[in-house]
Amino acid sequence: MFVHPQFDPVAISLGPVAIRWYGLMYLIAFAGFYVLGRLRLRRAQFANASQLSVTEHEDLLFWGALGVVLGGRLGYVIFYQPGYFLAHPLEIFALWQGGMSFHGGLLGVLAAVALYCALRGKQFLRVMDFVAPLVPLGLAAGRLGNFINGELWGRPTEMPWGVVFPQAGDAIARHPSQLYQFAGEGLLLFAWLWWYSARPRGVGAVSGMFLLGYGLLRFLAEFGREPDAFLGLLTMGLTMGQLLSLPMAAAGVWLILRAGRK
Repeated sequence: MFVHPQFDPVAISLGPVAIRWYGLMYLIAFAGFYVLGRLRLRRAQFANASQLSVTEHEDLLFWGALGVVLGGRLGYVIFYQPGYFLAHPLEIFALWQGGMSFHGGLLGVLAAVALYCALRGKQFLRVMDFVAPLVPLGLAAGRLGNFINGELWGRPTEMPWGVVFPQAGDAIARHPSQLYQFAGEGLLLFAWLWWYSARPRGVGAVSGMFLLGYGLLRFLAEFGREPDAFLGLLTMGLTMGQLLSLPMAAAGVWLILRAGRK
C-alpha cells in the first residue's frame, strides 16, 4: 500500500501558458494515432483495405479529435449528470473542470467518421477497421492521466498494491482502477487488436473486436472502480460504465458474426 503522491496538475508551465497532465495525455493520444496510422499506411494491405491516403489520414485525425471532445463532453452531460447541467447549462462548456465520457466520445467519433466518409465517399466500416487498432494506446494515455490527477479512484481493497488517494477525503487503501484500465483497455487491447488486424479480416470484424474487447474489459474493470458518488450502483448493482459497455460488447459480437458470414 502506498499514498498517491498528489502530482502537480500542471505538467508543463511556460510563462503564462500551463499545460495540464490530462491535456498532455490527449495530445499524446492524438500523436500516437497519427504515428501508428502512418506506419500502417506504408503497407499496401492497410492502405488498400482502408482506402485512405496519408493526407486523408491526417484529415481523419482532425475529425476524430473533434468527435472525441464534443462527444465525450456531451456524453458526460447526458449519461451522468443531465439534471445538474440542465440547471447549469453554461457549465457544459467548462471543459477545464473535467467531466468526459468514453462512451460519449466513442459515439462522437462514430458520428464524425460517418460524416467524413459520407463527404469523401469512403466506406464507413473499412475506415473504422483501420481506426480501431490505433485507439487503445490513446485510451491508455487517458487512464494514466486519470491516475496522475488522482481521479476516478477505485473501491476499497486490502490488496498490497492498494493506493490511498487523499483526493477521496479519507485514508482508505483503494484499487488503482485507473491503472487496471490503463493495462486492460489500453495495453492489452492494443496488443490484441494489433495482432488480430495484422491479417485480412471481413469488413467490420476489427471494429467489432474493438467494441467487444473494450466492452468486456471495461465491464470487468468497473468492479474495482468506485461508482460515481452522484449515481452509485444502478440496475442489478451495476455501474453506469457497465450498463453502457454491455450494448457496446453486444454490437461487437454482431459485427464479428456479420463479417464472418460474408
